[in-house]
Parts: sequence; structure tokens; C-alpha cells
Amino acid sequence: MRRILVVGASLAGLRATETLRREGFDGELIVLGAEPHMPYDRPPLSKELLSDGGDVTDVTLPHDETLAAEWVLGDPAAALDLHTRTVTTASGRQLGFDGLIIATGSRPRRLPGIDPERAGVHELRTVEDAQALRAALRPGARVVLIGAGFIGVEVASTARALGADVDIVSLDAPLVLAGGLISGVCHQMLHEAGVRLHLGRTVARLVGDDVVRAVHLDDGTELEADVVVSAVGAVPVVDWLEGSGLVLENGVSCDASCAALGADDVTAAGDVARWPNARFDGRSMRIEHWSNAVEQGMAAARTLLHGSGPATAYTPIPSVWSDHFGTRLQTIGQPLLGDRVEVVDGSVEERRFVAAAYHGERLVGATTYGMVRGLAKFRAQLARQEVPAPGVA
Repeated sequence: MRRILVVGASLAGLRATETLRREGFDGELIVLGAEPHMPYDRPPLSKELLSDGGDVTDVTLPHDETLAAEWVLGDPAAALDLHTRTVTTASGRQLGFDGLIIATGSRPRRLPGIDPERAGVHELRTVEDAQALRAALRPGARVVLIGAGFIGVEVASTARALGADVDIVSLDAPLVLAGGLISGVCHQMLHEAGVRLHLGRTVARLVGDDVVRAVHLDDGTELEADVVVSAVGAVPVVDWLEGSGLVLENGVSCDASCAALGADDVTAAGDVARWPNARFDGRSMRIEHWSNAVEQGMAAARTLLHGSGPATAYTPIPSVWSDHFGTRLQTIGQPLLGDRVEVVDGSVEERRFVAAAYHGERLVGATTYGMVRGLAKFRAQLARQEVPAPGVA
């Protein structure tokens, strides 16, 4: 390979680029990005940047100036042709490649009738989104959050700290994807912080002509609103890959080494990639979190250079964290795969505890509120467990 194209100027794309050089690739390296910015860190968008303000320079990721990469920014990928080995951009530019790494990430899931272009409606994915929402979160602002996942809970925490009035509308309980124990604690935190929860409810329509002034729920409840934030999850950015020949199933389907199915010399990493993790019985995973973007970007680069096989199998221990209401939540592994959860340290009532999740007698994950150091021994135990040889995706 003499030319490698990385599509996605993201955290995963940057780590892939760095790894290619570190592993000895000395050919032409092009990074294509949809946004006009160099790769930047996204977790602060719902935390520090949202609470303290700032701009993209505050979250831009440091990178090695000696990478010798060509950065093509502000021009999203529009189509992939595997026969001619080219990616066509939105502006019509054609970029050829010998090897391709797909790291286009995800975009916010959108509900019908919740248009982020409408005045007063926000979503949170880019630094510009964070700046616009920060400007709207003034003391006394009436904020309606749609969704109670990680982004929804973090924005609720920040909005309350800034003096805003907050309602959350969600079909599911808060942080339900982190398990019942965490969800229950988070529910109590939200309640004590003065956040009103409307669970099992959906948004029927927004009220207001040019500017949103209320949210009408499916049970007839009407919530006054100056700010509406849609935070109902994300979808992988794969529309530009339709018809390319790649296997797309809620992401780019890959083998156990992150090589894309349906093509040669194409790998995927980060939010957009789906692969079977042999560490967890080959369960198909697509993980939308920071640590996976780092690790999978590196893994995808190694596979592109060295090929799929046991030596390049990607078998991470997933890790997720969230800061809200002055406490850090962190999980490792896959706690939801457990058939029982044991609190092994601290106190749930005091919101400082560590809980381990087991499937049968096998540890599958652990989680904590406020006692992050307590996860170290469980991470080590997960790392020591035998990993079966990767199977076929």
C-alpha cells in the first residue's frame, strides 16, 4: 500500500493515523473530515465546555506535527466505490486509496418533528452545538430534555448548576443502559437536584411557531420550554456507504480484527464499527465511547497493515464514564451481560460503591459511583480471563 485514506477526522481517525506511522507506514496518508476542525475531544461538550464556555481550541486533541498527513477538512464523504478504490466527497472531489480506514463516527438520532434547525431546539454532537446550547442555558431558562441517557443526564446536571429549570422526558428510566442499580441511584440524584422526570412518555409535538415555547407530551401534559434538547441516542454515519458492497448492520460490520466485511484492505473503528468481541463470547458490539475510539482506531490501523488473524484480534475491555451531579460513574466490561450483581464495596445509600456483575461464576463487568479506584482489581481480573480464539463474524 502506497496511499491510505482515513475517512473521519475524529479521535478514532487520529489514533489510527498515528498508529499507521508508528507501525512503519511511510506512504501517502490522507485524512478526510466532515467538520472544518482538526480532531477534537467530544466528552467535554456536555461537561466542561457546556458549563464553562470556550471554543474548539479548548478541546482540540494534541497531535504529532511530524505525521506528514494531508488533512482534507470540511468536506464530508459522499460515496465509496470499491471497484475504482475511490471516495467521493460532498464537493465532488475524488480521493483514491490502496487502504481505507472508516472512522466517520455517529450523529444524533432524530425524532419526527424535533427539528434542530428550529429556534430553541438543540442537539449535542459538535463544538458549535455546545456553544449554542451554552448560550441558551441562562439562569431561569426552562429546559426540556428528551432522553435520559448519558448525554441527557450530563446536560441536566450542567443545566441545573447554571440555574436552569429542567424537565426530562423519556420512555426509559435514567441511564437504563448502565443497569438497574445505577439507574436507580441516578433517578434519585435527578430528583434531589430538582429535575422533574416524565418517564414512559414521548413528545407528541412542539408548541410554537417561529420559536419553541412548549412541549406537548403523548399523555396531554404540556411543559413550558425556552430550550429543548434532543438526546435520544446516536446512529452510525454510514449513509455514504450504501450500495458500496460493505455489510452494513447498524454500523460497518467487521471481523474480529476490525476488517470490514465485503472488501479487501478496508477497516473500521470507533462509533461506526461493529465487530464480534471474542472476550465476551464473540458478542457483536458497537461502542460509542471515548476509550473504544482510542483503542479501536489503533487496532484498525494494525489490521490494515498486518491483516486479520489472532495477532490482530480486537478484544478490549470496554470502559465508560460519566460525570454528573459532582460524582463520577464508571463501568468496565459488559455488566449488562451478568445474571447477578453484587455490591462489593461502599454503600449504595451513600452513593459511593463498587458492584461486580457475574454470568454464572464468570466476571463480566463492574461498575461504580464515586469509587473509581475500586475498579482496578476487576479490570485486572477481566484481563486475566482466558479469551477464546476469535470466530467468524
